[in-house]
Amino acid sequence: MLCKCIIVDDEPPAIHVLETYIESLPQLEIVGVCKNAFEAINLMNTEKVDLMFLDINMPKLMGTQLMKTLQHPPKVIFTTAHKDYAIEAFDLDAIDYLLKPISFERFLKAVNKFCNIPQAELESVAQNPGFVYFRADRKMVKVFLDDVLYIESFKDYVVIHRSNESPLRIKQTLNSVESVLPKHQFLRIHRSYIVSFNKITAFTKTDVEIGKMELPIGRSYSDVFKQLTPNSQSLPEGVDER
Repeated sequence: MLCKCIIVDDEPPAIHVLETYIESLPQLEIVGVCKNAFEAINLMNTEKVDLMFLDINMPKLMGTQLMKTLQHPPKVIFTTAHKDYAIEAFDLDAIDYLLKPISFERFLKAVNKFCNIPQAELESVAQNPGFVYFRADRKMVKVFLDDVLYIESFKDYVVIHRSNESPLRIKQTLNSVESVLPKHQFLRIHRSYIVSFNKITAFTKTDVEIGKMELPIGRSYSDVFKQLTPNSQSLPEGVDER
């Protein structure tokens, strides 16, 4: 059954992210995009809406306030950069509460609570998103996962090193970046580094090589060696696996 949905958000980059995600699922159809609550009310008076992707902080009327004004609201998935409204959102019977930047994997999990996408199709789509959006320089930047070499954490920002683009600096923690990356494609090796499995050219028990760059494996991340050598015998200290 086709699910008719609308996006209600005042930020064009956030709208673009959701449009891209929604268009990848044949179960969903976008019937409208609204930049504020009043546009959403007018649209819902003329269109049947099954599911609403709703931002919270919007001018004039907040997303949570919009929900309270509707006599027969559609199902809602809140999409916001703020954690503070989660309790209120679930009191309004929200299906889910997604924090921006929203990963494709997390988006799928939320949508599947409503649409019941077949498991085989869900796994196929989830393994091939191809990209993640990150906020940088007041816009959402699409980062192609196959282009990522490694990700490096500094005191109050993170740098994504890419093979075909210049490094991208974003104001996030490494933990938050790790949470939106596919686990089968990326590996945390140090409190300051995440690497792409496919870009590793050599490694020892103490470091990983990506091209000419050597990155340390942290002591508390020694278990990553088992992920790097699932079918290999243990290596002596300092010996490369190639």
